Amino acid sequence: MGLDDIILGKIGAERRKELRRRWYKFKSNPLSMIGLAIVLSVVFGAVFAPYIIPYPESIGLYMNFTQAFQPPSLNHPFGTDSYGRDVFSRTIYGFRYSLLLAAVVLSIVVLPGTLLGMIAGYYRDTKIEVAIMRLTDIFLGVPPLILALSIASVLSPNLINSMIAITLMWWPWYTRLAYSSTSSVVNEPFIKAAQLIGASLKHILFKEIAPNIMGSILTKMTLDVGWVILIGASLSFLGLGAQPPTPDLGTMVAEGAKYLPYYWWVTLFPAGAIVYIILGFNLLGDGIRDALSSD
Repeated sequence: MGLDDIILGKIGAERRKELRRRWYKFKSNPLSMIGLAIVLSVVFGAVFAPYIIPYPESIGLYMNFTQAFQPPSLNHPFGTDSYGRDVFSRTIYGFRYSLLLAAVVLSIVVLPGTLLGMIAGYYRDTKIEVAIMRLTDIFLGVPPLILALSIASVLSPNLINSMIAITLMWWPWYTRLAYSSTSSVVNEPFIKAAQLIGASLKHILFKEIAPNIMGSILTKMTLDVGWVILIGASLSFLGLGAQPPTPDLGTMVAEGAKYLPYYWWVTLFPAGAIVYIILGFNLLGDGIRDALSSD
């Protein structure tokens, strides 16, 4: 066995040991494990919704007025809505649209937002930094919900345009975070060493800087899932998101609000599902942040 193999084996062992230590720290926090359990249950419901919901016909264009406004019971745990559709089936299926919205938005905004922040942080006190950060400040100067409403209001109301509206308002937060994190490590000795040996910008950004800021980015991504879902639900509640009969949680809350307080279950359970998702991802994000933090 050569020296390189010994070194690589040692590095691999150290990394595995570090991962085990982080995992032990994570699972030692009961709230983190509760958050993980909630997130796993939401993901399970979203993935297997077509197979576990008791009334698949309630997802689409379905009407059965003889079953309208049935209160919660064994047959309908969350009751039925004004069209006789099972609220439980629609709520579980609504997890799909919420997670799809969050996944698409974050997959689009994280990479460009982080990359712009890394470039601005690396080229501090230059015109590149000024241009990137002033553009970021312009977007951050507008309240996120107001900006999303403005964008969504000029587009056709549907799920795709909701994603576009939220995407256009979310990238500056990752640019700001990456800029701050990069600025704190750009003067570290290992960055200077990479510059002295002639390492390329690509190598420095993705091999030296990125691994040192990914912890904060990952934590923010986890916490942002709840916020993205909340903004998406707000757009749907105002009629600017997914449209009926799509079982979107925000749309369901808006439809049920017309019948409060008499048929409370039509609104309460979808609203509770939104809170459930947000709580789960917030607890999970806090647990990841604590696990990745320095002792």
